[in-house]
Amino acid sequence: MLETLVSHQALLLGSAFVLGLLVGSFLNVVIYRLPIMMEREYKRDFHSYFGTNPDPAEQKILDEPFNLILPYSHCPSCGAEVKPWHNVPLISFLLLKGRCSHCGTPISKRYPLVELVTGLLTALVVWQLGFTWQALAGCGFTWALVALTGIDFDKQLLPDSITLPLLWTGLLVNLWGLFTPLSDAVIGAMAGYLSLWAVFHLFKLVTGKEGMGAGDFKILAAIGAWFGWQMLPMVILLSAGVGALAGLSWSLIAGRDKNLPIAFGPYLAGAGWIAMLWGERIVNWYLNFSGLGS
Repeated sequence: MLETLVSHQALLLGSAFVLGLLVGSFLNVVIYRLPIMMEREYKRDFHSYFGTNPDPAEQKILDEPFNLILPYSHCPSCGAEVKPWHNVPLISFLLLKGRCSHCGTPISKRYPLVELVTGLLTALVVWQLGFTWQALAGCGFTWALVALTGIDFDKQLLPDSITLPLLWTGLLVNLWGLFTPLSDAVIGAMAGYLSLWAVFHLFKLVTGKEGMGAGDFKILAAIGAWFGWQMLPMVILLSAGVGALAGLSWSLIAGRDKNLPIAFGPYLAGAGWIAMLWGERIVNWYLNFSGLGS
């Protein structure tokens, strides 16, 4: 079976795409439910710490099981449970014409979009890295970034339950030098965190405002842990440039208030993903182009 996949690239990429679709379906659950889980945990801790009692309605919500498995997926409009055959990535959305099978309420297009993007990114990782341990690790890295991107766009939040395991996993895979020597990974983790931490405090000192959240420090630390300190300047420049351009475009086109905060995590995630596949080539090109590599 494995030999067949390796020898037939189209089959390998097709299998990677299908796997990505399935993972993307699960990531939709993570993107939606994890912030709610965190909010409920915060409320429980708040009441426990201060010795207060929630009102009966809130207590009922806090007592209900709510995690990445329970309750089972259901329509938010009519409450009808989503049947397994209505939950097939992409296909079910197309067959149902984007509507709930029970009440006809439109289903958010974000669900098939996350599935499709995850499938395409997974296939692209396998295409670039081949049938290797690097590709396996790269797929996990990609899936974590998709989840972080979705949550940050929705809630402007980068959960520790994803960023910290991502950081430690980067150090773990580089025990064997999968992407970079371990020494470069350790320095990358420290430099990634401290660089944005320093920018944060400098910006706050000058303006009196907080320009970014601690989650941004952690995701850049994770990128440094995965690919080494050498990739950090490219990641910072690329994410800052694209983020500034996107923010300006959003303000001009959509009329968004310039004072409203913009999620920076997705741009860091995108730059980190590019660093995984093409970072070394980009850095070498720049060094040669600038004459620093000669």
